[in-house]
Amino acid sequence: MLPPLGVDLGRSFDSFQHGAQEFFHRLSEIAWPSMVIALLFYFAHLVARSRAWQNVLRAAYPDRKVPFARITAAYLVGAGMNSVVPARIGDAVKIFLAKRSIRRSTYPTVVSSFFVGSVFDTTAGILVFIYALTQGLLPKPPELPDLPAFDIAFWAQHPDLLVFTLTGLAIVAVVAFALLARRVEAFWDRVKQGAIVLATPTVYLTTVASWQAVGWGLRFVAYWFFLDAFHIGGSFQNVLLVMSVQTVSTLLPLTPGGAGAQQALLVATLVGPGPIAVLTYSVGQQIAIAAWTVVLGALALIFVFRTTNWRSLIRSASKEAEQHAEA
Repeated sequence: MLPPLGVDLGRSFDSFQHGAQEFFHRLSEIAWPSMVIALLFYFAHLVARSRAWQNVLRAAYPDRKVPFARITAAYLVGAGMNSVVPARIGDAVKIFLAKRSIRRSTYPTVVSSFFVGSVFDTTAGILVFIYALTQGLLPKPPELPDLPAFDIAFWAQHPDLLVFTLTGLAIVAVVAFALLARRVEAFWDRVKQGAIVLATPTVYLTTVASWQAVGWGLRFVAYWFFLDAFHIGGSFQNVLLVMSVQTVSTLLPLTPGGAGAQQALLVATLVGPGPIAVLTYSVGQQIAIAAWTVVLGALALIFVFRTTNWRSLIRSASKEAEQHAEA
């Protein structure tokens, strides 16, 4: 008999809470120079991704000013919100702020420009995942239902429901596509405008994919130093394992940043240090990144967008998205 959902979710958060307690208990043991270097490289990673998005928007709006400072600030604000709010609410805020930063821009164009980044990210994520899978670094499918992570264990325990959910989402997407394609031709013109950079592979590779590759490289270095900061040991294999675990744990973001799922997967896969050390590292890194991105996002809100009312920002983004959907 399968445990109730509340039990799975409770186990996931209990694991995260235990790791958080260990992290704060061992603050004095952290190698702080490595931690500072890791945070700086992570910030550089976010800036590189912002640059890639700005170049996509510049291709979509070649006759308008696309300010790098405001696009970067929008990206930082959204990243900070994604660290503490589930369901990728921060992505909606990124799009809302980016649209406000470009005169006479439209939501379909800005949204499609944002998802242009998924072309490179999906490819890189799949390659990292395949590496981890072929090296036997991830748990085998029969072991997934026993992991203390609600996000993973629930779907592993209910494969029929997972297939039904994915099929339902695919059908809804196809129906919506058909309806919109028939009724709103101007909408699709704006969507294509946002992804126009893909029509010129050379421009895409040199102005977008190259910056995303830099961003992935910077994130790789950041994780290396995070591993060193918690005395796990930075190595090529360990960093790719961490990156593949993050890819898996954020596929269905039922918790902020995949909290719980990351810890369960890393404890089950990262060999060498004991489970307490791995749990402390995993939670500690997640807390450090969340706190750092929140600080960066707050600074961007204050100094670039001249506001501190993030609740109003979320409400405004949701309201405009609803109005646009109705239109």
